[in-house]
Amino acid sequence: MLGRRSLDEQLEGLRSALSRNEVLTEVMSRAATMELPGWYVTAGCLFQTVWNVVTDKPPTRGIKDYDIFYFDAADLSWEAEDAVIRAGQELFAGLPAEVEIRNEARVHLWYEQKFGVPCPPHESTEAAIDSFASTTCCLGVRLEADGGWRIYAPHGLSDVFNLVVRPNPVLAPREVYETKAARWRCEWPELTVLPWPG
Repeated sequence: MLGRRSLDEQLEGLRSALSRNEVLTEVMSRAATMELPGWYVTAGCLFQTVWNVVTDKPPTRGIKDYDIFYFDAADLSWEAEDAVIRAGQELFAGLPAEVEIRNEARVHLWYEQKFGVPCPPHESTEAAIDSFASTTCCLGVRLEADGGWRIYAPHGLSDVFNLVVRPNPVLAPREVYETKAARWRCEWPELTVLPWPG
């Protein structure tokens, strides 16, 4: 079981699992051509691909969308982000999936209105990934110029492979975690969902 293997073996296992999702690898390849600052493909499309592979399901099953985060603090206007989003819509047209692109330098401008709690400005894409509601979700992957993969996994990969959903009470409120976890458990009943800390 990869969740109990060395980090090197887990990283190789992650690359192997993610490579089985052809939509994901195509999103990564196309995203690389946009040359967005600090970009990663992140969130559900990654850990859910692993869950599918580990539980012998089709690699794309239950994946709602493919998230791309980038970080551009030089222009925090909606117009600048919208231009990137529209370019992405053209680039990813024809893929059998929804691709969402967001500038993480702007999150603090809208987060409180959407989730009811303030979000301090992120300092990087990695900082944004660090704030996901579950540590299991804190994962980002991108293609580098040399074709290699850059993997950001601040909490490691054991929980991802062991199907453990662990809370990350640094930003998102408890109800966000519990709503997401309940939805995931419907798709992947094998998950172990750990409770929000009291």
